[in-house]
Amino acid sequence: MSGTSHDGADFALVKISADKNSLNNFKVTLLHHLHRKYRKSLKEKIRKSFAGTTDLICKLNFELGEFYAGNVLRLLNASGHKAENVDAIASHGQTVYHVPPSQGKSGSTLQIGEASVIAERTGITVVSDFRTCDMAAGGHGAPLVPLADYLLFAKKGMAKAVVNIGGIANVTVLNGKREGTIAFDIGPGNSLIDEAMLRISQGKKSFDRNGAFARRGKPDRKLIARLLSHPYLRKRHPKSTGREVFGEEMVSELFQKYRNLSAENMIATLTHFTAEIIYRAIVPFGPDEVIVSGGGTENKFLMDLIREKYSPGGIPVRSTLHYRIPPQAKEAMSFAILGYLTLNRLPGNLPSATGAKHGVVLGKITLP
Repeated sequence: MSGTSHDGADFALVKISADKNSLNNFKVTLLHHLHRKYRKSLKEKIRKSFAGTTDLICKLNFELGEFYAGNVLRLLNASGHKAENVDAIASHGQTVYHVPPSQGKSGSTLQIGEASVIAERTGITVVSDFRTCDMAAGGHGAPLVPLADYLLFAKKGMAKAVVNIGGIANVTVLNGKREGTIAFDIGPGNSLIDEAMLRISQGKKSFDRNGAFARRGKPDRKLIARLLSHPYLRKRHPKSTGREVFGEEMVSELFQKYRNLSAENMIATLTHFTAEIIYRAIVPFGPDEVIVSGGGTENKFLMDLIREKYSPGGIPVRSTLHYRIPPQAKEAMSFAILGYLTLNRLPGNLPSATGAKHGVVLGKITLP
């Protein structure tokens, strides 16, 4: 899994079992997890690809395939498992661009990281390009993790909100019933903070480590109010978004209009804003518990702000580590589950979450 933060990729070795052709007695076990950061030059290519030329995207597609394949082999070596014992690799790829459906028109999406390269280098069947099938059926192609969230965390009689804070923050709302699962992209997770840090540090820092920079500043409440009026935040679910909306262009505009705001205060403002939209998106569903994963869990200041917002209602905010799942591994595990469903010809999307007309088997299969 490589998300919109494009800081690196997560590789999870997962063992899955269930009754044949169903999800009864479903069990998933994480055997090993590996996080690999992108080297600076590769990360910069990915960043440029968001508004890149066909030449750049074409070459990057194969370069990422090599990166993913090499680290799959590294994961297997570290875990003591052999390639011939692996049924399949489920590869999400790197999102380059995402266009949600709008005004009755179908959307489109592009993830790269050539599956043929991964299959050739590893000798393992690859399931990839998960989002396009859902979009072909009229959906947003996102979020795609709700069914996995249901299988991992649902508990009868409990309402849970499962939040992933990557570049974009998304939530799955569980009420114990698969059919009642709701999910959507909340809005920016790390994206605005990361872009602002890049600008402030002149490319030297791509994120606010532990939220230390934001903690030194004071939020501009007027700017937060303006940000909270963004049209996307008022849309009803199902909905999806990306860096095309909450990314470099938006941050550039903010720095131009708010030149008098100090660097620390700008990062503090964006961090408070992110915590606020996560809270506002979830609280109407009345969760008994909030479960958080993704790189955003490393931002201690952001997590403190989120916990403060939920503490008056006594609602616990917990990392997925509480469930013995490392926060950085959860999304990779989720796509392993989706790969399993594809191999068993089972739908992997939830129309209630993506807005698709019906359930679809996700992904494309590439044989070695």
